[in-house]
Amino acid sequence: MVLLHLLIKFSKLMPLDVSAIHVEHGISTYSGQWSAFCQTLCDSVAIPLSIHRLKISKQPQESLEAVAREARYQIFRQIQADYVLLAQHQDDQVETLLLQLLRGAGVKGLSAMPTVRLFESGKAIKLLRPLLNVPRSEIMKYAKLHGLSWVTDESNLDVSYDRNFLRHRILPLIEQRYPSYRKILSRSARHLGEAAHLLDELAKIDAENTMIVDKLSLRGLRELDLARAGNLLRYLLAQQMVRLPSSAKLEEILRQLHNIQADTHFQFEVDALEIRCYRGLIEFLPADSLSESISPVIWQGQQRLAIEPLKGILEFTRQDNAGIDLAKLDQQIVTIRSRSGGERFQPDCKRPRRSLKKILQEASLPPWKRNTLPLLFCGDQLVWVAGIGIDCNFQAPMGRAGLVVTWRPDQTNQSSIH
Repeated sequence: MVLLHLLIKFSKLMPLDVSAIHVEHGISTYSGQWSAFCQTLCDSVAIPLSIHRLKISKQPQESLEAVAREARYQIFRQIQADYVLLAQHQDDQVETLLLQLLRGAGVKGLSAMPTVRLFESGKAIKLLRPLLNVPRSEIMKYAKLHGLSWVTDESNLDVSYDRNFLRHRILPLIEQRYPSYRKILSRSARHLGEAAHLLDELAKIDAENTMIVDKLSLRGLRELDLARAGNLLRYLLAQQMVRLPSSAKLEEILRQLHNIQADTHFQFEVDALEIRCYRGLIEFLPADSLSESISPVIWQGQQRLAIEPLKGILEFTRQDNAGIDLAKLDQQIVTIRSRSGGERFQPDCKRPRRSLKKILQEASLPPWKRNTLPLLFCGDQLVWVAGIGIDCNFQAPMGRAGLVVTWRPDQTNQSSIH
């Protein structure tokens, strides 16, 4: 309520397009009343409000708070805005620091919540916490001074939750002995944030020496001492905006990477990411990018054809003396498929027809990427393979019109405050 009140005031002094979002988790029996409260308030101040109603359920061993938070952030990721503002304050920061300390977190975890950060890799939207250095007591004073009304979540009194246990049982005792503990621990969090930044700078230097294009050299990783190797791996995973693994899991990943042979097919899952290694190069891939075989798609003469399951676009250009012989292509139905196994191919007329699997191996294409390549068939004959070429029998001769096919992967998905 205080954050919204401040934003309304600022929007009259500077060009801000302000709107609000409320996530109704469905955990409390009063959650419907809270949504109605938010709607009435936003209507009274002419602020657009979007309400998202969820039904949160958790699995055994899962934290209800963590599940609710992730569901909430999934909603936030759909917002079209320059910034998403959250009202966490200094007391929240201190609680987070202590919780992370009790979980055995490293420097990055102990730096607690940053004031501002990118919300998601590849997107410009930022997450901003403008009240992070303001204690809860000051926020309460502001709310009372301006006659603001608010809702208190009854679960905030439930000390079975770790955060509430700290808030109601532990921190009042600490305050009796150390009245300034909020400022002191917030300062510690900032120091740890600076240390985390320096570790990131070191990781950037190590990345420059070990990355080959967008892949990590297995040999380069092994040449680092264990602490630097772990720091580099943690940094590279953070760049993918995934939930970082525990120290034990990170150590296990490093142990396996140090023991595998360079040509071993390695796979390890971290959150929604897969770490793969092939021929001494480590890749970090979103799990949903590893497509399975797709059903045939008929080409009907389009200049551009989106292949959604393979996350890319095929472009078709007519050109004389190049590409696929159009005269032969017109004889049967042309389809786009992915590899199913057993295909044979002859891109080089001076070499015999061979298995496509062998050709892809020679091209150093990792096994998990072989199903993501579109193949063009004329009838049952394999004609073209993305990144490899055109079959000898279908290459356009001089004096004939041809079809040049280009595969463009990752092309299907191409200021305000909430």
